[in-house]
Amino acid sequence: MTISRYAALRKGQQTRAAIVKAALEQASRAGLEGLTIGALAEQMHMSKSGVFAHFGSREELQIAVLKAYEERFIDEIFRPSLREPRGLPRLLAILNQWLQRTVIEAALGCIWISGASEYDDRPGAVRDELVSMVKGWQREISRAVQQAIQEGHLGSDTDVDDLVFGVYGIILVLHHDSRLMRSAEALPRARRAMDRLLQQHAARPQQRNSRQPHHQAA
Repeated sequence: MTISRYAALRKGQQTRAAIVKAALEQASRAGLEGLTIGALAEQMHMSKSGVFAHFGSREELQIAVLKAYEERFIDEIFRPSLREPRGLPRLLAILNQWLQRTVIEAALGCIWISGASEYDDRPGAVRDELVSMVKGWQREISRAVQQAIQEGHLGSDTDVDDLVFGVYGIILVLHHDSRLMRSAEALPRARRAMDRLLQQHAARPQQRNSRQPHHQAA
């Protein structure tokens, strides 16, 4: 590859990334369905055809925005938590980061939550991508719960799916009360609810004592 061709390719990648960043901000405010090529082109000081040159369709742009949002979500919530030991410390770190991020996104706009309302009954590639991402995140939470069970921090009789269901319920109510109700008490209540949920599934003393420490890799 020649230097000029490499430079052109890199410039194209940078322009695409800038478009996705602007589209992510727009979608956070107006939802994925609120994304318009015209408004995006105006914001980027580009022509509509210039934006379309980087994305074959509006649907492709929406999916690119979802992927960018997922990457940011993982960077801000999941990856920092991996520094914590396996088991309850790591699970608590994930949940605490998620609670804090939910309050921030209640003000800025959560693409996953707004997208669920927009695409819950609309089949297509955008809905499929969104469902796949949410399922992937649920699997990560389930994995963290399972590790806490393995480490003897949560009871061996813990129903992982039920616990994840409860966690998701708290997150959704937190978003609702923070965004719609403008409740200053939403986050403290959500923290207390999360603590109670985990306490309900805490390992009993005899379960903790009967387990040997695990030293598996992350």
